[in-house]
Amino acid sequence: MPEKIDIHGVMMDNVTMDEALKRVLEMLKHQGPYKIYTPNSEIVMQAYRDPDLKALLNKADLLIADGAGVVLASGILGCRLKEKVSGIDLTRRLFINTDRRITSFFIFGGKPGVAEQASINLLSDFPRANILGFRNGYFKEEEVPDIIRQINTSGAEILLVGLGAPKQEKWIHEHAHELNCKVIIGVGGSIDVFAGTASLAPEFMRKAGLEWLYRLIKEPSRYKRMMDLPRFILLTLKTRFKK
Repeated sequence: MPEKIDIHGVMMDNVTMDEALKRVLEMLKHQGPYKIYTPNSEIVMQAYRDPDLKALLNKADLLIADGAGVVLASGILGCRLKEKVSGIDLTRRLFINTDRRITSFFIFGGKPGVAEQASINLLSDFPRANILGFRNGYFKEEEVPDIIRQINTSGAEILLVGLGAPKQEKWIHEHAHELNCKVIIGVGGSIDVFAGTASLAPEFMRKAGLEWLYRLIKEPSRYKRMMDLPRFILLTLKTRFKK
């Protein structure tokens, strides 16, 4: 089992991208379902304020650092994570790996039509991927049993859930025991990126840890949420100098 790194009570798995991919491929050999969450700084701050969210994150079978801010904080706290392992990059690696092992997926999330378009694009890029179903992320609570039935009937091994954090993590935690898939991954806005309705930050910004700035430029309405980023750094510095 990988080392756990404590980031304000959220116990992150200290893995590289290659190690995370290896873990998921090992999970696919077993029944599951295994739960994978990919918190960034904003989600860690939400978990810091919400003990229930923190508890469910810490029950994940794999908890990876989706953001340079989390890796930076780990260094400040004196227990540096090996590297950022973003959810979209891990998901893309799983699709790339279908050249070696045909793997089946169900895509759940996004506005109407987005999961379908993501499926079309992914099958174009990764023809050996087996996408067995898709469903948008707009639903009423009474529709959940039908959604679970649709996912289970598909027989997919990996369920990608993009409902936005922390809604997706709470949904996965609540319903994992009803699902027959082997691996469930909370992928946030990755479905929109795969569909082409959203874009990733340029690579130089991702490497520099400036994805937050790119998102803010693209979606100015996120500024209130992004106030958690300076709060996260201040909390990290405060924690460090208390030691």
